[in-house]
Amino acid sequence: MTTDAEGPLAALGATADRDRLARLRSLTLAAQELLQASKAANTVRGYRSDWNDFTAWCSAQRLAPLPAEPATVALYLADLAGSGAATSTIQRRISSISQAHQAAGHRPSPTSDVRVRQVMRGIRRTLGTAPRNQKAPLSAAELRKLVATCPPETLAGRRDRALLLIGDLGAFRRSELVALDAEDVAETDAGLRIRLRRSKTDQEAAGTEKGIPRKADPEVCPARALRAWREAAGIEDGPLWRAVNRHDQIQPGRLTDRAVALVVKRACRRAGLDSDRYAGHSLRSGFATAAAEAGAPERAIMRQGGWTSEAMVRRYIRMGDLFRENAAAYVDP
Repeated sequence: MTTDAEGPLAALGATADRDRLARLRSLTLAAQELLQASKAANTVRGYRSDWNDFTAWCSAQRLAPLPAEPATVALYLADLAGSGAATSTIQRRISSISQAHQAAGHRPSPTSDVRVRQVMRGIRRTLGTAPRNQKAPLSAAELRKLVATCPPETLAGRRDRALLLIGDLGAFRRSELVALDAEDVAETDAGLRIRLRRSKTDQEAAGTEKGIPRKADPEVCPARALRAWREAAGIEDGPLWRAVNRHDQIQPGRLTDRAVALVVKRACRRAGLDSDRYAGHSLRSGFATAAAEAGAPERAIMRQGGWTSEAMVRRYIRMGDLFRENAAAYVDP
């Protein structure tokens, strides 16, 4: 039998339980948001797209995607290879499947099974690991041609000239380039001092700085080009790169990373280059290749571009060294 005193105490206990459960739910949601924030937005979108592809395939085959059997993953990879997927795409799908299983608490992931690893090894040997349809890097001479096609009397021309020079000589990723605000760039006697608030290799936003020296030739000096764009557009704060409409009027908001590729392709067409061979990344890869060709040390190239993978940079360096130290040059048939 419950006394008068026990009734209120029981009610207080029930209220405490509800409060505790509500707080736990709130903390769970907060933890999920922080877990998602631990990855770059593009990475999260890539994982989601890959996972959707895997679950759709499993549904069609009437197989369980979570937890998936190692044999299921191995069959999926074989199907991808047979349908013409690139090795890099298949490797990314493996990472996405692994992340999904770890997030759901299924350890070890089926992707760590020896059968899956052996199938992936066979795919690498069969398909190779060279990237497909990689856009060509812009050489220093080609960059000069592109810049020369940008009309200095228009806002769009001034913007494109500055964007091409800074994107290349700063070895920026497209996402880093369009994320710059006017306050992030300072012009000094030596050149441009640029603060990068966040990058692919700095997801915790510790911030880094890079410098772009002045050039003696005013036609390709990034500091002069940026000053001309900012003064003409009246940009004192906010996004550094902005859209310009067909009437040569500044539009509100920030330029997108896809727009960088369009700027490069338009300039290529004006310069008589095959625009299908180039894209936004051609600026960044072009810097590494041209710097290597000019004899810049590997560590300096990596520092300017924020590369952490020596293998990636060395691929660009090999392209730059193709004719600089070529044994065939010593032979006159």
